[in-house]
Amino acid sequence: MHGKILVVEDEQILAEVLRDYLKQAGFDPFCLADGSDVVPWVRENTPALILLDLMLPGRSGFDVCREIRSFSSVPVIMVTARIEEIDRLLGLELGADDYICKPFSPREVVARVRAVLRRTGSEETIRAAGLVLDESRYRATIDGCDLGLTAVEFTLLLYLASNPGLIYSRQQLMDRIYPDERNVSDRTIDTHIKNLRRKLASVAREADFIQSLYGIGYKFEPTPL
Repeated sequence: MHGKILVVEDEQILAEVLRDYLKQAGFDPFCLADGSDVVPWVRENTPALILLDLMLPGRSGFDVCREIRSFSSVPVIMVTARIEEIDRLLGLELGADDYICKPFSPREVVARVRAVLRRTGSEETIRAAGLVLDESRYRATIDGCDLGLTAVEFTLLLYLASNPGLIYSRQQLMDRIYPDERNVSDRTIDTHIKNLRRKLASVAREADFIQSLYGIGYKFEPTPL
């Protein structure tokens, strides 16, 4: 996973949609519905970012953000249906890193999360057996040598490498790299995996990064040959 994202939203259906999209994007989302629960949770956990609704039961998002900023620099994206400019400015002056208004596309929220994490330097870089995946640049290297991956190849490798040892079916990988549900064959994954293995092997012949399990799927588990 890229990092734990706290979703503070009292509309249950919306919170579940955001959770599902963030999980599909490789994040580890956790949801809270009451503003009074946020600060204690943040003090006990280390989220990579907080999606914070303004209108909450228990305690407003403004108050929550103000207190969080007294002890943490965790990135905060304010989420609200209130579009008055004073609210927008106040939210940012309280230390919010971005502001998004309802209604919105869940994909837009995921894009904003990624953008804020890149801007704040919170986006993770994955390293394994000489392989380095830099998500902010969509760049994969082995011992400093660029693999020249396409965007789809990088996304696929990043997803596998973010969850080493876990087995993913073709359909799960399809859902990850083609979230717009385009109509393509699940054998497309086999082609991407084949190209990934070829590019990895061209630089590191002594390591097998992607394992296939016949009839099940694929997993990332670097194994020296």
